[in-house]
Amino acid sequence: MAALGSPACTLRGLLRELRYLSAATGRPYRDTAAYRYLTKAFRAHRVTSEKLCRAQHELHFQAATYLCLLRSVRQHVALHQEFHGKGERSVEQIAGLVGLQLPRQPGGKGWEP
Repeated sequence: MAALGSPACTLRGLLRELRYLSAATGRPYRDTAAYRYLTKAFRAHRVTSEKLCRAQHELHFQAATYLCLLRSVRQHVALHQEFHGKGERSVEQIAGLVGLQLPRQPGGKGWEP
């Protein structure tokens, strides 16, 4: 369980992802059902005086998994928007996307100017 981090960090990460999602809709993230569910679930599964609280560990693992999914989807959408094809591009434009420059060819027989 040490690899997961603390449940508070996971909850903060989930709420951060909710803020990113709510920025697109323009609605405050605290008005969403997901926010109410997350806070209610994390409050219900707080660490108790028991030595092993299996339900709390299961909830934390599931929350960390969902956090990874939400981050990955957000990053995928950002990369897709940046690099998605926008129709036909020239070879020079495509080389510029990856930070390369085409060599200049000298004029002459068989070479295009």
